[in-house]
Amino acid sequence: MKPNKSVGIVGYGVYIPKYRIQNTEIARVWGNDPNLVPIREKSVPGSDEDSVTIAIEIARNALKRAGIEPKDLKAVWIGTESKPYAVKPTSTIVAEAIAATPFVNAADWEFACKAGSETVQACIAYVGSGMANYALGIGVDTAQGSPSDALEYTAAAGGAGYIIGSSKESLAVIESSVSYVTDTPDFWRRQHEHYPKHGNRFTGEPSYFKHVINCSEALMDELGTNPEDYDYAIFHQPNRKFPLEVAKILGFPKEKIMDGLISPYIGNTYAGSALLGLASVLDISKEGDRIFCTSYGSGAGSDSFSIEVTDKINDRRANAPSVKSYIERREEIDYARYARYRKKIRM
Repeated sequence: MKPNKSVGIVGYGVYIPKYRIQNTEIARVWGNDPNLVPIREKSVPGSDEDSVTIAIEIARNALKRAGIEPKDLKAVWIGTESKPYAVKPTSTIVAEAIAATPFVNAADWEFACKAGSETVQACIAYVGSGMANYALGIGVDTAQGSPSDALEYTAAAGGAGYIIGSSKESLAVIESSVSYVTDTPDFWRRQHEHYPKHGNRFTGEPSYFKHVINCSEALMDELGTNPEDYDYAIFHQPNRKFPLEVAKILGFPKEKIMDGLISPYIGNTYAGSALLGLASVLDISKEGDRIFCTSYGSGAGSDSFSIEVTDKINDRRANAPSVKSYIERREEIDYARYARYRKKIRM
């Protein structure tokens, strides 16, 4: 799928809360084997942080890199599965906070972990059709994992956002995108339930791998490319193992994956996972580099993107904090503080 007008990434921004809980600490509390934890630690939002505050920081960082005025944005779209209001848009709060209102399209998007990538895809269409000069898509989530559940070890907080504009002023041109979707109920949360549920091992083969592989192969078939044509590849990161396995199946060597693999340091940021991985690659890429990126969202589906970096990358990326700087900005907390911040104790 290609837009009528050539578009690309004009600016991007990220945000990761500074608080971290070690997986060995979670294992200690629940009496599990600390040697079997899937990642080292995960990011946790502070008591005054939620998907709205995180998205605002992301948007401000993206605007700094883009070098445009907030009112130049004609869309502010937020993809999340952890919005603070069940009925009230998150996007309007973010748009107001960054001074993009009132003449702007604002909407919340949902599709589990690919809610963020679908906002970017919509921004591509919005700008590519000529309806807007700039549109902002953000993927953001906070740590949602039931106490003692396997998700508690990986469900983290953070996200990334991308301002899409014309290719002439972009730091990276988006060559094409493909989506692959089926009704696969591997992960869900019904109304009034506090935490999502998942299909355990069912979430792997018929869900994650099926959608990521088929979507990735479809995009390369459409473009006539193969893994050798790309310098970097990013895949959704529910853990450290899955993206490495899917890369091997598709034929991407491990060294092309590692710069975008950030889940071992901060966990699975859900709607922000693939987008944060892409940002970490943009932080170090150079002109002419070609990037492959595929998201995944339970329910289930994937979005794939083929991206080529331009000569504007060096001037833009220094204008806002990098993914690495947020990863290194950390404060370790224990389970009691984590439970208080995430309001896990309910009377």
